[in-house]
Amino acid sequence: MQGWNWPGFFDYLTNPYLAEGAVTTLWLTVASISAGFAIGFLLAVMRLSRLRIVSFAAAFYVWLFRGTPLLVQLIVIYTGLPQIGIRLSVIESALIGLSLNEAAYLAEIIRAGIAAIPFGQSDAGKALGMRNVLVMRLIILPQALRIIVPPIGNSVNGLLKTTSITSVISMEELLRRTQVLIQERFMVLELFTVAALYYLAMTTAWDFVQRAIERRFGRAYEQMGAATEQR
Repeated sequence: MQGWNWPGFFDYLTNPYLAEGAVTTLWLTVASISAGFAIGFLLAVMRLSRLRIVSFAAAFYVWLFRGTPLLVQLIVIYTGLPQIGIRLSVIESALIGLSLNEAAYLAEIIRAGIAAIPFGQSDAGKALGMRNVLVMRLIILPQALRIIVPPIGNSVNGLLKTTSITSVISMEELLRRTQVLIQERFMVLELFTVAALYYLAMTTAWDFVQRAIERRFGRAYEQMGAATEQR
């Protein structure tokens, strides 16, 4: 029985093929979280709408995408849609699937953050003659961001690892490339350990970024509160 292959392990730690897969994982995460946030914000506003049909449509979307596995959604997008004439590439399918799925979760985070702001804040803005869009941009969102930034940061951390699911549709990200090398070299434990270390490095780096962002928003909120007290 073959034991642990130390030379192979250290060789794959700096393997360009795996490093490119890690880069793919990073840009896939950035693109998906950006698109997911945009869609999620729209869904959150729709959920808070007084029009029942608009609120129901957003609620149905969130219910559907949160209630079904991402794996199933990716397979439907990549292999199911071609049956009705919609053909998407692997990259397009991965981006669409991750973005739509992430939007459902981000929508609830954003909605909860907005709903946590007292109604008096909105009423005060309207009393000053501000329109709803201006009230949202200048009064509600700056305060809601302090609430939603931590859970959104956690979503980014989770998405970095969730991108590995796209390997089932042959997306050339880190896990997929790890599996390809395993089939060629048969170093299962060594290669999966290297992949785990790559994921650990990426999530750890993001953890530092997230803490910096949270500190920045925390200071901005404290400064805003101090200015209000001085008045």
